[in-house]
Amino acid sequence: MENLIISFNVVLPLFLCMALGYFLKWIKLYDDATLKTINKLVFKVFLPIYLFRSIYTTDLSAVFNPKLILFAVLGILAWFVILMLVVPRIEKEDAKRGVMVQAMFRSNFVLYGLPVAVSLCGEENIGATSLMIGIVVPIFNVLAVITLETFRGGKPSVAKMAKGIATNPLIIASVIGIAFYFLNIKLPTAVEKTVTDLGRVATPLALVALGGEFKFHKVKGNLKQLIISVFGKLVISPLAIVAAGIALGFRDEMLVPILLMSGAPAAVSSYTMAQQMGGDGELAGEIVVFTTGLSILTIFLWVFVLKQLGFI
Repeated sequence: MENLIISFNVVLPLFLCMALGYFLKWIKLYDDATLKTINKLVFKVFLPIYLFRSIYTTDLSAVFNPKLILFAVLGILAWFVILMLVVPRIEKEDAKRGVMVQAMFRSNFVLYGLPVAVSLCGEENIGATSLMIGIVVPIFNVLAVITLETFRGGKPSVAKMAKGIATNPLIIASVIGIAFYFLNIKLPTAVEKTVTDLGRVATPLALVALGGEFKFHKVKGNLKQLIISVFGKLVISPLAIVAAGIALGFRDEMLVPILLMSGAPAAVSSYTMAQQMGGDGELAGEIVVFTTGLSILTIFLWVFVLKQLGFI
């Protein structure tokens, strides 16, 4: 019951923000044009700032496990390759293909995973999760750009893909964050506080915009894609990756980040990125909404089963 309450308390604020966005759109406080502007602002300004700060402030030296890092990287890449091969066989529209692939490998690791990790392991035992965030988030972002560029339409261009990756605000923010960390560049206190405050705007603003974009009457048109994506994200991904982690001997605070990396709901930013890069933004938003809601149940079940089996 405690783990259910933990998951519920993590997810409920996300839903409240989306509900507010839906309500504001319903009372016509803003229109579709305003929402597009908000999404662009989130994608190009606030999310990059948030990502920079999350990497810049991660204490990578607190814990270093090469085996865990290698497993995380290879696990993500393997799942990504499988999805890139399988999804095109079950979905015909490129705009939906990219969104489905992105949703099933890219999780809300920072915003969802870290609070759950703290609740499960305690502040003193989340070094592995913090390290994984610094490594995994940039990989998620690079693969997301590759995915959406590949399915943008027409023949994929390596040069175009490379340019899309190099000019993507989230990739740039990741690189700068890593550089600042390893070069030990410290921001002045006033600047760091400003970066922190601006970064906090990203998630609630993205969620409010997501709520405003959501149209319940159109879910039926994406039902097949939605079911496949939700099942793939919340069930197949953690089942395969966590099982592999257990087989390789990861336990307790080393297994928790593996579970959250693979089993957390679809990243909120995946909706914004899909909308900005030619993907089906409507489907992407629906996947974020439903994976976030259903993750209350699935994360609880994963934690309960793993605790019962003595793995965490």
